[in-house]
Amino acid sequence: MSPQNPYLGKLAVLYEDYGDIAPFQQLADQLAVPLRNSVEANFDQHEAFFLCWRDGCLKLLDKELLKKGGMMVEIEPREGEQRSWPAPKDGALAKALGRKTKTVVDATTGWGQDSLHIFRMGYGLLCLERSPVMAALLADGLQRLAQEEWMQRLQLHPPRLLAGNAIDLLATLPEPPDCIYLDPMFPPKRKKSALAKKSMMVLRDLLGDDEDKDALFAAAMQATGKRVVVKCPDYAQPLGGGKPSDSFHGKLLRYDVFLKN
Repeated sequence: MSPQNPYLGKLAVLYEDYGDIAPFQQLADQLAVPLRNSVEANFDQHEAFFLCWRDGCLKLLDKELLKKGGMMVEIEPREGEQRSWPAPKDGALAKALGRKTKTVVDATTGWGQDSLHIFRMGYGLLCLERSPVMAALLADGLQRLAQEEWMQRLQLHPPRLLAGNAIDLLATLPEPPDCIYLDPMFPPKRKKSALAKKSMMVLRDLLGDDEDKDALFAAAMQATGKRVVVKCPDYAQPLGGGKPSDSFHGKLLRYDVFLKN
């Protein structure tokens, strides 16, 4: 496996023999991974993961999901989240972000669920994502978000997305945001957790854990204007080895708040 391309041998773009093949080839070239065709014999014997457009969405599949639909960036609010815009700034996440916060950088966007919740609460949001695969999935999700009726009616633009290593990108921000939000992947408490979501299991299998989360935390503290918020499992030690200024607890997780001096 090439260090320049961690996806080689693990991921392919899958063309399912209908529609224009050009976007599939373009995505395969962009990610430097093979393009497979589902009509070819044994097309699924080489890689464990596939990217494919299905039902108007870019989706990530593993072998189990090849016949079940796949995973995409969900642009609909999660259960319990408000559909209105701006949604009320309540709950543990909003409390951690801060009552006076206006601008947020999500430096670990991932599947974008927290990002989209932050966006719907009316914060100015910039998304960073270092995985080219996740960046492609996010770009597709944000394009779909832009087409939503409520977005067009309110003349809103989706959050801006920058692909690249957040440690480097944070150092180039033109202005320090009020808050930098981090949701790094922590090693699971148990090797196999029945509670682990399929989307997170696939992401961990494809990308691994965030081994440089302490360096990312240091970069965030340097780049933020006021605070860094870290989402972590309730069993995890605070990032950076310091004591948070405050913590807000959700179900099986917490949001640690670190204020900039």
